[in-house]
Amino acid sequence: MKRMLWLGIGLAIGALTVRAITRRARALTPGGIADNARKTAGGFVDTVRSFVEDVREGMAEREEQLHTAFEEGTAIDMDREEGSQR
Repeated sequence: MKRMLWLGIGLAIGALTVRAITRRARALTPGGIADNARKTAGGFVDTVRSFVEDVREGMAEREEQLHTAFEEGTAIDMDREEGSQR
C-alpha cells in the first residue's frame, strides 16, 4: 500500500515537472519569443498613449489658464505658478 502511495506521489511530481519544463521550452521557441515581444510592445504602447493623454490634458488646462488671464488682462508670473523658488 505504501509503495502505491509513493508511486502516485512520484507520478504527480513527474507530471508537474514535465509541464513546467514544456512551458519554459515553449517560451524559448520563435513563436514564444514573438508572443512575449508582442505583449511587451503592447504594454509599452499603452504606457506611451497614457503619457500622451496626460500631456494633452495638462496642455489644455494650461491653455485655458492662459486664455482666462489674457481675457482678464492679468499678468502671469510663471515662477510663482510653478512653485519654483529663485
